[in-house]
Amino acid sequence: MPLPHLDAAGHPRPQLIRDPDWRDLGGSWRFAHDDEDRGRADRWMDPATSAPFTGTVTVPYPPESAASGVADTAFHPVLWYRRTIDVARPTAGRRLLLHFGAVDHRAEVWLNGRLVGRHEGGHTGFTCDLTDAVDRDGEQTLVVRAEDQPLDATQPRGKQDWRRDPHVIWYHRTSGIWQPVWLEEVPAEHIALLHWTPEVAHARVRCRLRLGHWPRRPLTVTVRLTRGERVLAEQRTLIEGQETEFDVAVPALRHGQDLDDLLWRPERPQLVDAVVELRDAAEDTPVDRATSYLGLRDIGWDDGVFLLNHKPYFLRFALQQGYWPASHLSASAEELRRDVELAKEIGLNGLRIHQKVEDPRFLYWADRLGLLLWEEMPSAYAFGARTVERVVAEWTEAVSRDLSHPSIVAWVPINESWSVPNPALVPEQRHFMDALYHLTKALDPSRPAVSNDGWEISAADIWGVHDYTQHAHVLRERYGHASLRQGELAEQWPGAKRLTLDGVRHQGQPVVLSEFGGATFEPAEGAEWFGYDTVATKEDFAKRLADLVAAAVDSGLAGYCYTQFTDTEQETNGLLTPDRQPKIPLAELRDILTRPRA
Repeated sequence: MPLPHLDAAGHPRPQLIRDPDWRDLGGSWRFAHDDEDRGRADRWMDPATSAPFTGTVTVPYPPESAASGVADTAFHPVLWYRRTIDVARPTAGRRLLLHFGAVDHRAEVWLNGRLVGRHEGGHTGFTCDLTDAVDRDGEQTLVVRAEDQPLDATQPRGKQDWRRDPHVIWYHRTSGIWQPVWLEEVPAEHIALLHWTPEVAHARVRCRLRLGHWPRRPLTVTVRLTRGERVLAEQRTLIEGQETEFDVAVPALRHGQDLDDLLWRPERPQLVDAVVELRDAAEDTPVDRATSYLGLRDIGWDDGVFLLNHKPYFLRFALQQGYWPASHLSASAEELRRDVELAKEIGLNGLRIHQKVEDPRFLYWADRLGLLLWEEMPSAYAFGARTVERVVAEWTEAVSRDLSHPSIVAWVPINESWSVPNPALVPEQRHFMDALYHLTKALDPSRPAVSNDGWEISAADIWGVHDYTQHAHVLRERYGHASLRQGELAEQWPGAKRLTLDGVRHQGQPVVLSEFGGATFEPAEGAEWFGYDTVATKEDFAKRLADLVAAAVDSGLAGYCYTQFTDTEQETNGLLTPDRQPKIPLAELRDILTRPRA
């Protein structure tokens, strides 16, 4: 029997879908670079000002990419987009919303020359209410200004290069609109945010709901949870303000014999369907209705072991840049699904999403097909008050947007001390790292958080270690001893910097080799490339991979994350090529990555 969540596959917001159709605004838009930043002064947002928009771009692909039809990788800090949309003025009690999945980095939006929204943060979405700017039925003029300063080191940019051409481990930029743009008509009183936090041990799910504005009348919300034709829970709650949080009891979780049929895990990624309905409390009439889904699972850690549903679970990950040669950080729904499928086909049970807040459609496929994910905040590269403000704001949005996905099992706000180059010597940098850890735990206490992955560990629920030795016997010496589960590491400097900061003590956190490997085939003479070592043949690659993975699997570690999933531009150290082809036969690759523990 088809489940409601299966209809979420192509939706830009898979965990909050309304019955009426939504309209995808992807496709051809008019486009202009604004290198002199004259657009505001010259009123490019006015419907009558069309002359500057001489080019076209395919949305939602960044103009630096070939898929956009522009393919201009030069520095163009200011971009303008324009198109017409054919809509009718919403009837009384209805609102017309325009959603952006992501615009890098700063966006302003006008409809018919009227400013309808602003947003800063290139990796998270935002919504504009168009209702009051729709001045007639029929065609309306929509204009977007995007600003992405390539030399601004306080801007969270991840692995987007600040140079004209990619170098070392940084790639071509992804500016402007790079995730879906879509229209939706909603009731004036509507659900704007929906969070699910399962608490399996307590046989309940915590639901958090936020309305688009403060309710003007008493409302109730009814939540109905089902698994196939089986009703797991149904509960009605009075809403007392714009935001409501309540627990939904799931009696079936109290019966141990039912758990295997209900719990989500990569090997059996079972999803629970949800229907959420707002009703007028006095008249009991419907106000808004949305479908959603969730996964019932618990994440934990104890005595150096990562726990999934209260059982030890060994992590077999690869580092995922989420980058495509023709479209950069952007991707189609089919490409996002295929990456999840490939990760499972080669034997991985997870991916560490690196320096990117991934598209919600990717998270949906990880939920549905069963793949664990670490979500990581794209880094800035200079420390200061502006960096703190920007990272805190955008990371808060990212965690809030994604915390209901069962596939996400860890949060990583900082990688390898990027943006905090001297936390051992500069107190404010360490305070920033620790503050991000505590902020993350305040937003979502249900998952582990890692303040700084790789080295210079301070506050962390998982100790992530980056170690690019190419010698399996060295990995065995460093991590292949029983005392590792007590945090007794044989080497305090396996990477570029010390592993832990002063005063940090192990308290049972799992130790994960969260970056290692990185071998690449010997490049052609003069070719641009980056890797941590070279191998001559496929046979050499297979042996190197097998030896290193075996050392990680046989150790006292809680898991590994191989660098990396696919080749990415000049960083040619992937398990797969840029077009997603395995570098050695898929069956052989799977045998290596699924090697059983000793």
